Amino acid sequence: MQDLTNGHEGKLIFRFAAPMLIGNIFQQLFNVVDSVVVGNFIGKEALAAVGASFPIIFMLISLIIGLVMGITVVISQYFGAKDYVRVKRAIDTMYIYTFFAGIIATTAGLLLTVPLLRLLDTPQEIMPQATQYMRIFFSGMVIFFGYNGTSAVLRGLGDSKTPLYFLIIATVANIIFDLLFVGVFSWGIKGAAFASLLANSIAFGLAIIWLNKTHKIIQIAVRGLHFDKEIFLQSIRIGLPTGIQHTLVAIGNLALLSIVNKFGTNVLAAYSVANRIDMMATIPSLSFSQALSTFVGQNIGANKTERVRTGLKATIKMAGGITVITTVIIVLMGNIMMRMFTSDTDVIRIGNEYLTIVSAFYLLFTMMFIFNGIMRGAGDTIFPMFFSLVSLWLVRIPLAYYLSARMGESGIWWAIPAGWLIGLILSFFYYRTGRWKASTVVKYFDNM
Repeated sequence: MQDLTNGHEGKLIFRFAAPMLIGNIFQQLFNVVDSVVVGNFIGKEALAAVGASFPIIFMLISLIIGLVMGITVVISQYFGAKDYVRVKRAIDTMYIYTFFAGIIATTAGLLLTVPLLRLLDTPQEIMPQATQYMRIFFSGMVIFFGYNGTSAVLRGLGDSKTPLYFLIIATVANIIFDLLFVGVFSWGIKGAAFASLLANSIAFGLAIIWLNKTHKIIQIAVRGLHFDKEIFLQSIRIGLPTGIQHTLVAIGNLALLSIVNKFGTNVLAAYSVANRIDMMATIPSLSFSQALSTFVGQNIGANKTERVRTGLKATIKMAGGITVITTVIIVLMGNIMMRMFTSDTDVIRIGNEYLTIVSAFYLLFTMMFIFNGIMRGAGDTIFPMFFSLVSLWLVRIPLAYYLSARMGESGIWWAIPAGWLIGLILSFFYYRTGRWKASTVVKYFDNM
């Protein structure tokens, strides 16, 4: 556990963000491995199938991800206030509702896989593989939510290192099982899905054993868990807007995918790979935003709100500098990165075009997420939700439809940074109003 309420703001945020940054890299590497293995061992159709699966998977789990974020904010503020009784109650409550959420997500996923793939005009040649991959993946939702919920709780307590260790274990296990099931046993795309499921199970199992033996606050057991209605409602108030935001963003990504699908398997495979690289490139922005949220939550809980503005300035400098370096690397090496996933020249060309256009605007994405991180740390999640939905549904999706009809698939790529620009403008001006300060769980603070 790490106390972020004392010491140099920039150093604290960097030290807290660094393990999260590495952890998020491993989290994306966990997902990237599936694409690399199926692209090289099976072919571009399997690569496209994996790419068609993830937006649907994300849509069906995004609401719960948002609710878990809500409990993280509650935990960080109570931890900052040194109210350890409520911290323990919040952790128990999180485990209870994520268990039942996992059951619901599994049931929904198994029932909706085929209808959603058909609704999105998924190319017929990849339907069997996409269906198989998704159904296996959805069968492990209880484990997925439990594992990710544990990591979120630890981050709320200021511990960003322990989740990293278990994520490294999961990623290494996924690589080994992917190569074994797909490369050696020739199980095809179902081998990649089983590899992910088994790797998550091992990491979560080890996390339960280790935390129960060593951690002072977190004890994961069926007996002894207590559901706190008040804390649950607090987490719902904070997390539900974020969950709705994630859900509607996921639906927006499905709408974008439906546009991509109309251009055929090559464009879908290219989009799948480029989107993986894109997600890796934006990890620093996400990590510093998450670190800033926890920093803000703890300092508001400790009634040290004067530190929030200093923390924001330090985060902008650190995340902005890394983003510029990342952009240069992607522009110069995008073609080489695409070749790691596939040898198909058309797929490589289309994917490199995506990366060249989108990466030039990563700084917009970074700034947008940093300002949203401040608001979420304070407990104000409604307006960030609204801004994301405006940038996606009123800008990106309509613009993608319009430009793709006139420019081909490249019009879809140009619509992505256009949405970021609008989201940044809205987030910045709302931050300047200061209205987000009224949403805290612990009700005291000075001027920020």
